[in-house]
Amino acid sequence: MNSTDIIRGNVRAMAGYVPGEQPQDGAFIKLNTNENPYPPSPRVVAAVQAALAGDRLRKYPDPTGRAFRQTAARLLDVDPDGILIGNGSDDVLTIVTRSLVPEGGLVVSPTPSYLLYRSLAEIQGARYQQVPYTADWRLPQPWPVRGANLTFIANPNSPSGTCVNAEDVARLAEALDGGLVIDEAYVDFAERHCLSLSRRAKVVVTRSLSKSYALAGVRFGYAVADPALVREFLKVKDSYNCDTLSLEAARAALEDQEYLSATRARILRTRSRLGASLTRLGIEVTPREGNFVWWRRTYRAVKQTYEEVKRRQILVRYMNYEGYGDGLRITVGSDAEIDRLLEELGKILAV
Repeated sequence: MNSTDIIRGNVRAMAGYVPGEQPQDGAFIKLNTNENPYPPSPRVVAAVQAALAGDRLRKYPDPTGRAFRQTAARLLDVDPDGILIGNGSDDVLTIVTRSLVPEGGLVVSPTPSYLLYRSLAEIQGARYQQVPYTADWRLPQPWPVRGANLTFIANPNSPSGTCVNAEDVARLAEALDGGLVIDEAYVDFAERHCLSLSRRAKVVVTRSLSKSYALAGVRFGYAVADPALVREFLKVKDSYNCDTLSLEAARAALEDQEYLSATRARILRTRSRLGASLTRLGIEVTPREGNFVWWRRTYRAVKQTYEEVKRRQILVRYMNYEGYGDGLRITVGSDAEIDRLLEELGKILAV
């Protein structure tokens, strides 16, 4: 008998989600995991230092994050009882999947999109079905899969950086029998959002503080939904899934909207310059509403370019989707980082 024989069969059969490379030696320019190139708000640092100075670390944190929920509710104009906290938005997605999808159930999402959705379905022992986006990155009408227990829409989408308008998402919500998760991890870099749909009985909107608030190392996300749904999700989540420091950091980050606006503006300016520069190099990129650019095609093999860039100590994210093809997702880094990337790409593509 092998030790893995005691593992559930569906888990053994999984490939599992593979996160982006995280080298620890600091030698690489990291443009592969959509981290914010700028530090978090000074208010975040002050809040964490204040929490460390007292005796709060010896005590359990608030299990539902009441102070954070009240701050978020005021900012978003929603009911604080309709907010669920999570150890990153991936934790929230896991809680929702465990709550809504039975073993043998069905999970659906468009493709290409966030690869974790498949893993969440497979962990649950559920079927997973993908629906291709249209050529112009819209949802097909009518939606072809109506019997799903849960449907995921990343909006803005990763890896494409494209956004579906709220009216189309609302029509999808009306057509579905099961739950709809609108994953808005990158919404602070977009010009539109679907938060108002969270007032519908079957819709959950999830958000992350990893990208726009520069808190990827803290791990904090949240969902907004009908309070009745959130009460059920609370039964499924870990008792203390967010620690004291992450709760304090998240609340302080939300309270500094002026800092968010300034950082966002810098990233959007660099995003525009990066997209235009790639186009001049002969690279096809999609419309951009995240803090990254999706490099779809070029006259040179995409994976070969990825490997050449990596040899030059720059990491971007190579992604290959069955039935769609491959591409490079490039995080919008600092201006200096993007200058270096463009310099090296110019040399590579000139050969």
